[in-house]
Amino acid sequence: MSGSLRDTNLEGWNRPPVIVPDGEGELLEVAMGPHHPSTHGVFRMDLALDGERVVRLKPVFGYLHRNHEQIGETVSYLAMMPYTDRLDYICSLTNNWAYALAVEKLVGQAVPERAEYIRVILAELTRIVNHASAIGFLIQEMGASGTPLMYAFREREKILDLFESLTGSRMMCNYMRFGGCRVDPSAAWLDATRKVVAGLPQFAHEFENLLMSNEIVMARCQGVGKLRPELAINAGVTGPMLRASGVNYDIRKVDHYGVYDRFKFRVPLGDHGDIYDRYMVRVLEIHESIGILEQALKEIPGGPVMDPKAKIRGFRPKPGEAYGRIEGPKGELGFYLISDGGNSPYRFRVRPPSLINLTVLEDMCLGHNVADVVLIFGSVDIVLGEVDR
Repeated sequence: MSGSLRDTNLEGWNRPPVIVPDGEGELLEVAMGPHHPSTHGVFRMDLALDGERVVRLKPVFGYLHRNHEQIGETVSYLAMMPYTDRLDYICSLTNNWAYALAVEKLVGQAVPERAEYIRVILAELTRIVNHASAIGFLIQEMGASGTPLMYAFREREKILDLFESLTGSRMMCNYMRFGGCRVDPSAAWLDATRKVVAGLPQFAHEFENLLMSNEIVMARCQGVGKLRPELAINAGVTGPMLRASGVNYDIRKVDHYGVYDRFKFRVPLGDHGDIYDRYMVRVLEIHESIGILEQALKEIPGGPVMDPKAKIRGFRPKPGEAYGRIEGPKGELGFYLISDGGNSPYRFRVRPPSLINLTVLEDMCLGHNVADVVLIFGSVDIVLGEVDR
């Protein structure tokens, strides 16, 4: 087909020029944002459109930068724990765990068995909160009423009530400590958690049946925003996005951190790597998290929740480095620390899943209509707190 080579001259993109068929007109440059489907003023997408078809897309962020890593190099190791809450403000407890794990590797700190079980329980409750909320927001971005989101938030409230009664806060929990957990959950708290978990299977089935075979969901999601497994691996994509592309990789199975090797659970995989698979993998992971919770709550042992040898005051690790990572709800969340023997890290670096997963947004959007872009973006499930750390 004959065509003319036209450079859209989008400053800083450093992309090859796009071939536009003769007579089709110039490309339209559109700035979507700065906004985010669930917030405002923190994210922008610069698009080049041929009609309504996306031919270029550049994510633009930096509106929410808070100097997180530099702060980590100026405060004490323990004082940095509440800052990790703000990385992903939906998943503060898993943020706590990843950071605690990195410091524990740095100093060779042991963790009591009961504390390991508590960490798993809180992490899987957090995964359910994250996935249910992500699915609710995704459906809302299709133009649906708030019903699916309210289903998700109904269960989210129950879980946040548990977090608040244990840690004193609904979202910024600041609960993990190097060598264990800050407080021991009471028998009443564990009973309340078992009651909430007992009601989750019904919610998961209702949520799945409400959306899985919905004609609009299938039409808008199936075959849209495909991510090839080869590209996902090469780009460092992790979490539900990677598994939706058919790659069997879950750090809970690979690293066996905590006590995950004691629990039976499957790793759901997708076949096509499209929006629908990313949605379904999260739905299935909710079911698996419920199974892990049932096992952990049944088997949780007694004993202390903090290693008595754990050092709180005068914490100065010997010079060295460590990388601790977990399977966070959005993917691999890791912390890289270098100690020079001082009371704060010489180097504090975060490996955030949201930022890494966002790098393939353009590849998933190319060739689709502009109306599909928001859905593809929503299926990535990012939080700007860890993108702009």
